[in-house]
Order: sequence, then structure tokens, then C-alpha cells
Amino acid sequence: MMFKSASDRMIGFWQTAGVNFMPFADAATKDVPLSRLLRLALFQVSAGCVLVLLTGTLNRVLIVELGVSVALVSAVVAIPVLAAPLRLFFGYRSDTYKSVLGWRRVPYLWFGTILQFGGLAFMPFALLLLESQSVGPAWAGTVLAGLAFLFAGFGLHMSQTAGLALATDLVPQDKRPRVVALLYVMLLAGMIAASIFYSIFLADFSPKRLIQVIQSTALLTLALNVISAWKQEARNPARTSHDRKVAGFFEALADYWCEPGTVRLLIAVAIGSAAFSMQDILLEPYGGEILGMTVGQTTLLTALWAAGTMAGFAWAAHSLNRGAHMYRIAARGLLIGIAAFSAIVFASPLETDMLFYGGAAGVGLGGGLFAVCTMLAAMSISKRADSGILVGAWGAVQATAIGVSLLLGGLIKNGVNILALDGLLGSAMNNEAAGYLAVYHIEIALLFICLAVLGPLAGHQYRQERGDDRRFGLAEIPG
Repeated sequence: MMFKSASDRMIGFWQTAGVNFMPFADAATKDVPLSRLLRLALFQVSAGCVLVLLTGTLNRVLIVELGVSVALVSAVVAIPVLAAPLRLFFGYRSDTYKSVLGWRRVPYLWFGTILQFGGLAFMPFALLLLESQSVGPAWAGTVLAGLAFLFAGFGLHMSQTAGLALATDLVPQDKRPRVVALLYVMLLAGMIAASIFYSIFLADFSPKRLIQVIQSTALLTLALNVISAWKQEARNPARTSHDRKVAGFFEALADYWCEPGTVRLLIAVAIGSAAFSMQDILLEPYGGEILGMTVGQTTLLTALWAAGTMAGFAWAAHSLNRGAHMYRIAARGLLIGIAAFSAIVFASPLETDMLFYGGAAGVGLGGGLFAVCTMLAAMSISKRADSGILVGAWGAVQATAIGVSLLLGGLIKNGVNILALDGLLGSAMNNEAAGYLAVYHIEIALLFICLAVLGPLAGHQYRQERGDDRRFGLAEIPG
């Protein structure tokens, strides 16, 4: 009897340990095991590779190695992100898709994958034409590069929105936050792996190597997305029949806007996302042009940022489990961001790479705290919305803010540098770092503004009206 009791306790311990030490083990169900969820999450790994390439590696290569104007680079890099409002439409269309085949999500995941592959396939040739065009009209290189980025970004938004909606369709309501958490962490894992890969293979930069890296990424993302979607969505012709009634686009949005604090939350998300992202297109060029770093050294900044973001997730989990309020933790992330951008600013006059690396990791840490807590709030607001419109609306607000900030970051940097190098801003600002530093100071100001917008949401009135739940763990991270 004593042996049986000890055996039962041991079994209970390992059953509990499986959930405690594998944070996403409890996201699986009998019908959707963890192996299937991990296979589905490959589309997020694919998205992470493309994001690192478009917003990290390529902008540094274009600006530093190929000598393309920062304003032009910021414009073409921002093109796919500025298409982010279409996420809302993609989500709605996948919710209401009519087809005799019975699929809602797979067609959008597949079409998005094809567009993404096509954009990446001819992107390196468009970039080389942009850098050294000797034949044809002067605008040809710019237009082709813009189209390559547009196709890649358009496909990324479509496939990612459909994939996230499919993931939430496959599991019960109580498992959805855990599944979306798994997908978000896989996105970061893909970004870390891609940044390491690009840092190694672009260490000795050449145009030929650039073509090989970008087209290898195109093939990899195509393969990952096909494996991810294979036999994931069951066919149900009744759900996609042409004679069924569907809610209109604006009607489908009604539930999303009616909860107290929704507009304020989305404004805070937009300002905070812009503040943390305006430097995305400038951080690597800043390291290369001002601090003299190599392509490999600056590409590792993305890995530091992603590692900091994941550390922010863990810290948020610990704090919320101890009773802290999610909006106060989000504010903590904003304060860390202020300190991190200050470190990046001081890295130039102090000429220290370690301070720069620390600032990049701090931006990821602060951004992780801010993102996870505001995402948790958005999920609680959107419980009544269909999964496609939910994912699309949130992604549209966040990604649009990021796109606008990317575009403004390049334009502000160029504008300030023109004034500074002409001596119009004084002798202290007469150097190449002036434009970069101006952008970092604007980001610090935006973080302070976001603190002011976010503050009232932590008040007693909003917490009572919305019934915010403080329970949180790594498995409850929304994305």
C-alpha cells in the first residue's frame, strides 16, 4: 500500500512537471497534440526570417554597403509594413470566405505564401539595379525594389493573419491564449535563428552572396509554410457555402470597439509600437556608419533584441503571477525603453560597442514587457470577436504604427543630417551621428507620451468595468 501511494505521488509529480517545465504542453489537446501545434507554428518561423531580412539586414546592406539613400531605403522597407491595415480585411475575408472546397484559412495562407516567395525571388536583382542602374529609365530600380518589398510584405501579412486565425480555430476557447503564445515565441525563435544565419553568411559581403541568401530565404519560407499548413484545416463545405449569411465588415467590427478603454488602449499600442520601432531601420546602419561595426556584428543586434523580448515575457509572467497589474508592467517596459535609448545615444560619444549592445537588448526587454501586457489587455477586450477579425484588427494597429515610424525615422534622419552638416544646427551637431541621435530622442519623447496615455487604464474605473484578470503565466502570453 505504501509503495502504491509513493508510485501515485511520483506519477502526479511528473504529470505536473510536464506542464511546469514545458510551458506550452498545456496548449495541446487530444485532437491537436503538441507535435501538430509545433508544425503549424512553422509559418511563424517563416515570418520571423522575412521580418529580419526586410527590416534588419537589408536596410543596413543597402545603406552602408550599397550606398543607397536612407530616405529611399526607409520608403521601400516601410512599404510592406504600411500595407498592414489590410490585415483587418484579410482576417474578415477569411472569416466569411465562401468556397465549395470548405476551406477558410488555407487559401489565404497559400496565396500569401506565393506572394511572399515571388517578392523574395526577384528582390536581390531589383536591389542591385537600384544601387547601380546603367540602362533604362532612372525610376526603374526604385519601382522594382518597391514592388519586391510590396509583394513580400503583402504575402507576409496575408499568410500570418490566416495562420494565426487557423491556430485559434483548431483549439477550444480556453486554450487559445496558450496557442497564440506558442506562435509568438516561435516567431521570435525564427528571428533569432535568421539573424544568426545572416550574420554568418553575410560576414564577407558580395552581391553574389546577397542573391544567394535572399533566394535561399525564399525557398525556405515556401517549404516551411507548406509543411505548416499540410492537413491542418478540415474541409467543411457547410461553413463556406455561398448561401449562408455573413456579417458585414463594419458590423463585425462593432464588438471590438464597444468595450471601455478600447480606443485608449489602441492609441497607447500605436504610440508605444512606433516608439520602440522607429529605430529598426537605423540601428544597424548606426552601428556600421557611426561605430564602425561589420555586417556580422550589427546583424547580431536582432538576436539581442529578440532575446531581450523573451526575457521581457518571463519577467512579465513573474510579476503578474505575484499580483502586479498588467498596465503598470507595460509602463515599466516604457521606462526601460527610455533607459535603453539613452544608452544607445551615449554609445556614440563614448565610443563603446558594449553600451550599444546593452541598449539594443534593453529595447527588446522594454518592448517585450509593453507588448505582452497590452496584448493581454487586447485579448480580454476582443473575446466576442471572431478569430480572423480579432487577429487582423490587432495586427493592423500595431503593424501600421510600426510602418509609419519606419518611414518617418529615415526621413527625419536624412532631414536632420542635411541641416546639421550645413552648420545650421550649430557646431555641436555638425557630424554624421546627428540624424540618428535626433530619432532616438524623438523615440524617448514618444515613450513619455505613451506613459501619459496608458496611465488612466490602470485606474479603478477601467479595471472594474472590464474585469481584468491578473492570472498570467508564460503559457498565457497572447500575441
